[in-house]
Parts: sequence; C-alpha cells; structure tokens
Amino acid sequence: MRKNMVLVFLLFSFFLAASAGNFNQDFAITWGDGRAKVLNNGQLLTLSLDKASGSGFKSKNQYLFGKIDMQIKLVPGNSAGTVTAYYLSSLGSAHDEIDFEFLGNLSGDPYILHTNVFTKGSGNREQQFYLWFDPTKDFHTYSILWNPRTIVFSVDGTPIREFKNLESKGISFPKNQAMWIFSSLWNADDWATRGGLVKTDWSQAPFTASYKNFNAQACVWSSGSSSCSSNSSGSSSWLSESLDATGKERIKWVQKNYMIYNYCTDLKRFPLGLPTECSVA
Repeated sequence: MRKNMVLVFLLFSFFLAASAGNFNQDFAITWGDGRAKVLNNGQLLTLSLDKASGSGFKSKNQYLFGKIDMQIKLVPGNSAGTVTAYYLSSLGSAHDEIDFEFLGNLSGDPYILHTNVFTKGSGNREQQFYLWFDPTKDFHTYSILWNPRTIVFSVDGTPIREFKNLESKGISFPKNQAMWIFSSLWNADDWATRGGLVKTDWSQAPFTASYKNFNAQACVWSSGSSSCSSNSSGSSSWLSESLDATGKERIKWVQKNYMIYNYCTDLKRFPLGLPTECSVA
C-alpha cells in the first residue's frame, strides 16, 4: 500500500512539473478579441495593445497562498502610456490584491515597476522602483511569495519589497480570500507616464508583451478547501518561508538604489499620520 502511495505521489509531482509553464492548461484568455495569443504548444503567451483594445488573461485556478513565478518581456521602444499588469486578485469591493504593474516609458527612459497590496478592498500601499536592467531586451522573472507570514515581491530572485503579516498590530493581511492570477496590457495614458503628461503614440502600435515559464508552488482553492503542492523533493517549505538576513540586506540595497516612491514616506499624502504598518513593520 505504501509503495502505491509513493508511486501516486511521484506521478502527481511529475504532473505538476510537466504542467508548469503551459498556458493552455493553466490560463484562459479573457479579453482582447484575438490580441492575446498562446504559442509554441502552450509555452509562450503574448498580449498586444492597439488603439481599439488591449488584452488579458486569467488563471484557471484560484490560489490561497503560493510561490508564483512568471517570466515577462515587456513592450519595447516607446511604450509611454501603456501598462502591463501582472497580479493576484480576488473579486468584489472588499477584494484582496497583490500587484506588479509596469508603467511604459519614452524610448531611452526606464520603466517604472509599480507595486501595491490591497486588503479588504483597501490599497494605497504603493512602492515604485526603477529596474537595474532593460526589461524589454529579454525575459526576466517576477515572483510573488504569499504565505500566512508574509508577502515578498522579487525580481530575478532579488527581493524588492516585503509586506509582513502584522495582524497582531491591527493591520489587515490578505489570508482569507483565494485569488486568481491576472495579467493585462492596456492603455493608461491619462496617468501611466509622467502622470499622464506623455500620451500613447499609436503609430508605434501594436504594443506587445510576452510571457513564458509560469511556475506555481501553491495551494489551489476549490469548493471551499485548498490542496497545496510540493516541490520535487516533497517540501512545502514556501508555506513558512520568510526573508533571511541576506534577503533583508538585498531589499535594503534595492530600496536604497532603485526605489523612487514609497507611500511610507509620503507625508503630504498622509498629513494626519502615515499608515500604521509604516512604523511597526
């Protein structure tokens, strides 16, 4: 009996590995009228934007906690006015959400990586960064670690931001609502580039972003319960993972050299006092 259970587990682990990165299996195109395409037998997905419409996709599964990686190559050239969004979200007015948004640029200017965390419908926790590479030249890995202890945003394995579970301090943390993975490419020239001063140059359309190598070690939510995957060694260590000393030092390096906005230092925006997590995190 034990041997059979081991065999079943090994087969299940193989299925997880085999299905990782297959967009046909893991995602559904949700809008765009043909502007989103799954290519290479499910190994590549592209989103495009023109003056008529953008496009987007959504995971077939909902997740309640996970360690989720996606490799993305962003819109090249003059992408001013465009936004490529990649995020986890539940639905409804009291939704939870964990955001990566890439704000387009004029040719030669850096992209802005915009991050945010919503809990029970409330966001206003923006941090923004420049990247230390050109994200349009090649694919780079953008990761979200979300477990009961923390949320960590990472780029190519380098953590750039952490949002800890501080419920003991009266701060909401997203842990009760399962979320889908979404991504979209859309026109936001009313705010995306220099606060809307630079408009989308439609002569550059169609704009295209590309995705590959999706991978999720995660708890899949279905019918009111979750089933959590393990890695090839049978470990679910990501469920209790948090930043070690090295990770904390890397965050300090990124935030010192590449952070361009932090809501926790914006006294003009919060004249009555900064959000509580800013002083206790």
